[in-house]
Amino acid sequence: MTRLRVVMRYSRCRVPNPDAGNQNILQPATATRNQPRSCLTKHRPTMDPLHSCIALGPLAVYLSLIGMINLSRRPFLTNGGRDAAALGIGISGFLIAGPMELFLPEAAAAMFGGFVWLLLIGLYVMAVVLVVLVSRPKLVIYNLRRKQLRPLLEELAPQLDHQARWAGDSLLLPTLGVNLTMEWYGVMRNVQIVSAGPHQDFGGWRRLEDAISTALKDTPTLPNPAGISQLAFATAIVVILARMLVDGQLDVAQALWDMLRL
Repeated sequence: MTRLRVVMRYSRCRVPNPDAGNQNILQPATATRNQPRSCLTKHRPTMDPLHSCIALGPLAVYLSLIGMINLSRRPFLTNGGRDAAALGIGISGFLIAGPMELFLPEAAAAMFGGFVWLLLIGLYVMAVVLVVLVSRPKLVIYNLRRKQLRPLLEELAPQLDHQARWAGDSLLLPTLGVNLTMEWYGVMRNVQIVSAGPHQDFGGWRRLEDAISTALKDTPTLPNPAGISQLAFATAIVVILARMLVDGQLDVAQALWDMLRL
């Protein structure tokens, strides 16, 4: 969320006032049929460069990372906790430039000054950590197709647990305490291995992650074309933000001063 500041200005056009004789008064810049076009001031909403950088900067970094992963020739495996933490960093700018500043406690800002932002960011980090800790086990594999993952799991399952049983896209490994199901997103070429119940053994999931990670080292794959659009979008964001910073250096300094309550 970015802050939009709309500045309403009045043009200094001399418009004759029939009730005031020969005196001229300043009138608002409104479009009339008899008023010359040169007296009209165009009003456009201007976007605050500082808050734009805060909101879109982390998102650009996140999109660049995902784009490079999708354009690689090897699958990339991560667990649900790291994936959620990366997403939390990617959207952190929107929360800092939006709700955090909107609901900033003024009493705390008066007491701690700019250090109040360290407290708010620390609170957000703890919230992300809490979400990671309470979420169910999950593995996320980027740049891999479902038809490549299913044979790989069918080969690994007997090695990890001789009692492994399949039911559709679900796999039960009772000895490891793992019950999982596969979910996939065809366009993004993203496969997720999600826990299929509340009772899971985190040690078993750790063993499963290590086994899949080892097997994926010998699994080649083609680059995902979606990574091009992600990198292009991230590059566009960086170019726009750089242009805004160059054009609004004074606005950035003033906005930072106001944001830190200095």
